[in-house]
Amino acid sequence: MTTIPTGDVHDFDFLAGSWKVLNRRLTERGVGCTLTAGPQRTWDEFPAESRLTLHLGSVANVEEIAFPTKGWAGMTVRVFNLATRQWSIYWINSQVGALFPPVVGGFAGDHGEFYGDDEDGGRPVRVRFRWSRLGPDRAHWEQAFSPDGEAWETNWTMDFTRRG
Repeated sequence: MTTIPTGDVHDFDFLAGSWKVLNRRLTERGVGCTLTAGPQRTWDEFPAESRLTLHLGSVANVEEIAFPTKGWAGMTVRVFNLATRQWSIYWINSQVGALFPPVVGGFAGDHGEFYGDDEDGGRPVRVRFRWSRLGPDRAHWEQAFSPDGEAWETNWTMDFTRRG
């Protein structure tokens, strides 16, 4: 069983503003891929532009992201629960138009972990988001899926660089 981390209402303040984003996403999930290239390990790389705004004294934030070479966009809504001291992170994209189940968690220092349950290709998966603050102008995010909550496959990464 994974212990869900707690955090602080200002965990995502560092992400406020505009960002250039380099995405790496597995073209096929659930086949034992790693972050290295090789047989059955094909990664699609593509750019994005992101903008995050803080709301309600940082209790909520909204991030809009456009993937111009893909022809779609997405939105992340993050809400901090003051009682549990945990974030719930929700994703919406223009391809589906539905609110995906949240991941929940928080930061310890410059590293955040968030967990939830979802489906991928009709199979139930455990979802993990990891955030790393890399100073004032860089950040890293990654998503991994697990069929059992123990063996994880990273399937999407984003490297953020602040726009000047």
